[in-house]
Amino acid sequence: MDLRNAPPSPEKVKEENSHAFMDQHSHYFTVKFSQTDLSEYTIDCDQPNTVLEAIKSNKKSKEMITCADENIIIQLGKGDRESIVATHFPCSCIRNGECLIISCKSESVEKAQNQHDKNIYPTDKYSVFYIDTVGGIHTRTKELFRNNTVKQFKFLCVYGKKGMTVEEALRIDGRFIDNLGNFCLSNNENPKQYTVHTQKVVNLNEKKFKICLPKRKSDEHNSHEKNARNPSPNSQSMRKPRSVTDVAHQSGVSVKTAVEKSGSSIDTEEIYERLRQQFPDLKEWMESRFSGDSYQEALDLRKENFGKVQQSFSEVHRVRKLLKLGESVCKIIVTDVCEGTGFVLFDRFILTNAHLFKDHVEGKELEEGIEVFALFNYEDPVPNYHCFTGVKTFVDIDVNLDYAILEISPVDQTSNQQTKAKVPPGLLKNFGPPPQNGEACIIGHPGGEVKKMDPTFIIEKEKRAEAVNGHLDQYKDMFILLSIGQSLKNKGIEDIMMGGHDAEECVTYNTFMYHGSSGSPVFDALGKVFGLHTAGYTYEFAGMKGNVIEFARPLLTIFQRFVRNLMESENEELLKRVEEAAKGNKYLKDILKAEAADFDEPMEFS
Repeated sequence: MDLRNAPPSPEKVKEENSHAFMDQHSHYFTVKFSQTDLSEYTIDCDQPNTVLEAIKSNKKSKEMITCADENIIIQLGKGDRESIVATHFPCSCIRNGECLIISCKSESVEKAQNQHDKNIYPTDKYSVFYIDTVGGIHTRTKELFRNNTVKQFKFLCVYGKKGMTVEEALRIDGRFIDNLGNFCLSNNENPKQYTVHTQKVVNLNEKKFKICLPKRKSDEHNSHEKNARNPSPNSQSMRKPRSVTDVAHQSGVSVKTAVEKSGSSIDTEEIYERLRQQFPDLKEWMESRFSGDSYQEALDLRKENFGKVQQSFSEVHRVRKLLKLGESVCKIIVTDVCEGTGFVLFDRFILTNAHLFKDHVEGKELEEGIEVFALFNYEDPVPNYHCFTGVKTFVDIDVNLDYAILEISPVDQTSNQQTKAKVPPGLLKNFGPPPQNGEACIIGHPGGEVKKMDPTFIIEKEKRAEAVNGHLDQYKDMFILLSIGQSLKNKGIEDIMMGGHDAEECVTYNTFMYHGSSGSPVFDALGKVFGLHTAGYTYEFAGMKGNVIEFARPLLTIFQRFVRNLMESENEELLKRVEEAAKGNKYLKDILKAEAADFDEPMEFS
């Protein structure tokens, strides 16, 4: 963002906020209270203030702010989600005629009653720089911000009085966590150029940085220990220091022995007895697990299958095809709710999961105050994406099949000119039936991060129980097994097992693509997209976290329901567009014919 900046004066600085500065302080800016609101209110700033004080000096603007000061987000400029400033940002650093967009959040974004300098100085006394909301090295699992809502923007605009350290500037900013530790900043233009937290801000003006954290020795130790104990690439272990289960895993003994060694007075016999009483059916299920060498045979088969997947998706032509198709995959942001993944169905229609909007949809209308954004080309840590706004009314949404179809505006919000941008081609023509077995690949945005792809293999429905049990086999202690097993049962894992009511209606596999990747397309080895990655079964016990199996909804089933809903609502215009987009795909053609026959509506196909 183009902030006013003047080089530091070589002469001795007068005590700022002097009468001379107050007399010459005169500029204006405008405020809006929504990105789409056409109304702007002029703020005449005739004395040094924080930006929020200046805004509230206007009666109308003050009335429009209905939340606590610490819950306010102030966007700098009209460029969509470019950068935000703190409420105590110096008004002298706001460019004359700049537009600010104000929004209120349900939780605090800044630290309340922040101890910033109450005096406001001329712009040349400050260094204004930008902190990327995408962290640098060793930040993937670390919290950096007081409220992750700020991650919806590209940068946090930070200021510091010249002579102040980087650490002081971020501390008084109030939007970062209280203790960032021994961090440093990497320059976005030159990532190998670092500024440590104890350095002065004087040379940072107008530059953009990522926060980088040191790698803790405990991280390396835990990572090595986890790999030694659990070779599964999908298991994520996080242990609490000095817990009983820590001692058990670290020393290779049972929980009971660990308790005794730790000197705890816990009555483990009582714990086991209570578990037996509470979960008799689970105990029976656990005891009926693999017999003889059946588990080892299943494990060997899985290793063989996965080797085939790696070989298949290492072929250049397949990877090239997947990368091309993956251009249609986008990151979905539901403001103040969650992040997920979606992909272009056709034209400007996006398919994703309905559960991303849970409790925020009435009929087909998105709740007031909730916005949806689709980010394409979000593939590089340095933001270079295109952002489109979702229409507030869903084209179709179905909770049972867990899908939602929404239309996005034709305007690229990341363009300062608000120009129309080309949306990537849709994947509808590539729809195909789910294979019973074999290779698969998921492309999405796990954790809301940059786009990733994960080759995997399909777990046949008759082998799902073996796959789950195979994962749990790493835990030898019955106490742990009972607890994790009951947690999975409570989450409904039996629904997708043989005999479960969803067993025939989903495709299962193992992947690291869970949180944030809901709505990702799932491809087969030939590049056909057959599934909508929907959910998985995770567990957490005594600080340990893991996932045992994930699943997708078949896209042909979703397409059939979508077509049926269009016919029932008599939306002929959109139905014709669907027919046109589906031309050349025999699977879609058959579905359209079958649904048309049910409704006695003749259709033309080519």
